[in-house]
Amino acid sequence: MSDINEITPQPQRGLTFEDVWAAMMETDRRFKETDRRFKETERRFKETERLIDKIGKQIGDVHNKFGKMAEHMVAPSISRRFNELGFHFDAIATNGQKILDEQGRILAEIDLLLENGDYIIAVEVKVEPKEADISHHLKRLEILRVRMDRRGDRRKIRGAIAGAIYDKAVKEAVIEAGMYVVAQSGDTMKVEIPEDFKPRDWEAALSV
Repeated sequence: MSDINEITPQPQRGLTFEDVWAAMMETDRRFKETDRRFKETERRFKETERLIDKIGKQIGDVHNKFGKMAEHMVAPSISRRFNELGFHFDAIATNGQKILDEQGRILAEIDLLLENGDYIIAVEVKVEPKEADISHHLKRLEILRVRMDRRGDRRKIRGAIAGAIYDKAVKEAVIEAGMYVVAQSGDTMKVEIPEDFKPRDWEAALSV
């Protein structure tokens, strides 16, 4: 005699064609939805990338224009400050003077060049000079020296870095490199020369 609590197992219904078809349709729908979302994400990413490129270009244009404006604004003041030190420069070149090789390729570009019969002072103009700017400008001065040697120009070269915002450590590094610090002072520029400062001369090669 069987227990009255015993439950008779019911036979399980097998998968029908309709069940499999429905599952396939649902899987296909999910794939399509995932693909749609992926394409939408990709579109938004490309749009964001395009906007970033556009903003970056605009910032670069503004920076370049500001740099050019700074060069023109500080050039007369820098010339006067160096003339007060006894240089008496009779020429000042702005607009980013390009140093070219024999094939006309640009080797370096210098913001300002102050010139007289004995000296050239190459000035790099920055809103806020950084230590990396020092090494970059030293390379420009070396390139300028080589080009002048090839032209038979024996004038001495000196370097200067001008800035509106100048960190103390950067000033010290510029001076240590033998270059002039030209800093904002009120509404004009000032050449800061410590008592023990000895400017470095890039002189013509002996073979010239």
